[in-house]
Amino acid sequence: MNASLPVAAPPVMQRALFVIFVTVVLDSVGIGLIFPILPALLQDVTHAANVAPYIGVMTALYALMQFIFAPVLGSLSDRLGRRPVLLLSLAGAAINYLFLAFAPSLWMLLLGRAIAGLTSANVSVATAYITDISPENLRARRFGLLNAMFGMGFIIGPVLGGALGDYGLRLPFMAAAVLNTCNLLLALFTLPESRPSMRTPRRGKIDLAALNPLRPLRWIFSEKRLLPITIIFFTFSAAGEVYGVCWALWGHDAFEWNGLWIGLSLGAFGVCQALAQAFLPGPAVKLLGERATILAGVACACLALSVMAFATQSWMIFAVMPVFALGGIGAPALQSLATRQVDDSRQGQFQGVLASAVSLASVLCPLVFSSIYFGVRAHWPGAIWLSVIVVYAALVPLVLGLRLKQPAAAPAM
Repeated sequence: MNASLPVAAPPVMQRALFVIFVTVVLDSVGIGLIFPILPALLQDVTHAANVAPYIGVMTALYALMQFIFAPVLGSLSDRLGRRPVLLLSLAGAAINYLFLAFAPSLWMLLLGRAIAGLTSANVSVATAYITDISPENLRARRFGLLNAMFGMGFIIGPVLGGALGDYGLRLPFMAAAVLNTCNLLLALFTLPESRPSMRTPRRGKIDLAALNPLRPLRWIFSEKRLLPITIIFFTFSAAGEVYGVCWALWGHDAFEWNGLWIGLSLGAFGVCQALAQAFLPGPAVKLLGERATILAGVACACLALSVMAFATQSWMIFAVMPVFALGGIGAPALQSLATRQVDDSRQGQFQGVLASAVSLASVLCPLVFSSIYFGVRAHWPGAIWLSVIVVYAALVPLVLGLRLKQPAAAPAM
């Protein structure tokens, strides 16, 4: 029997999954809660009339820290175990939100946001944890749930930040500190180590080279077979960046949506995508296989984006939401496929590199898509969605050309 899977104690596995999912929700809540209050907070601290440059710097700084530290945390989790690295990052997040709640100056806000980006890089460790405790036939479904939890946090975060921000600009950070402290206590008392070899304490020196953020990136370039799948992750993430940058502007320009309608449209998309990713990736992979599921997701996204580009009435956007949400089934299938390409001893490192690819897209692509949008805005705002189709089209030959490591043979019972 495979000792790495707690087959005899399913409640332990379910509890572990619950803690990991809560961690991911709180990570994405932390990303989203600052956006509604950020302009007012920066005006309060800087007394500047135009805070747009500061917003750009804080957003890029957060993503940059994720890019640098996701491979570091992933590599450390391979050596020290998933549990201690997750506990350390949760403690850091709770302390950081308290720091942000009382930061009196701009440089302290920037420092706090940088630390927030560092601690939220634990998504690579969470992904490696799920890989550790999930047999291959369940990974696509569980990664779908993981993505759904991330989407749920993005729905909760802005609402929580906006609602609490009306009563105090720093109140959302205090709430986030309390939530992360509760999550830390939950993980401390209920989350087991997922790697059996790490459950027995070991003494020895930590390889300081593992703390070099460029080491995992050099490793991925030396592993030529892993580079294409890393590029696919980056491209998927690049396409996803356009929605946060352009959705509100496009809704206002194309349909004269006010803030309420923009919020309703984003909420409808978030709900549809969360449902699709929670329930469909597992059956889709079982029916189609991982490669075909990725391509089916790309096809659904491109169909929906075509409708959005040429839509003349706002009801058309809501009507196409279910098809748009089906585009989300590709990412969990890609994550499941990626986990098979390295052995257990390198899962944390590889997931860290993939998380860095996502973060790098978050640093670079908002600038690209915002430039494209302002180039087409006056003549055809919907043309921005055609640029996303071009990005998705670039994925097709990459996915078709993947040379995949086949599933390992089932262990002898």
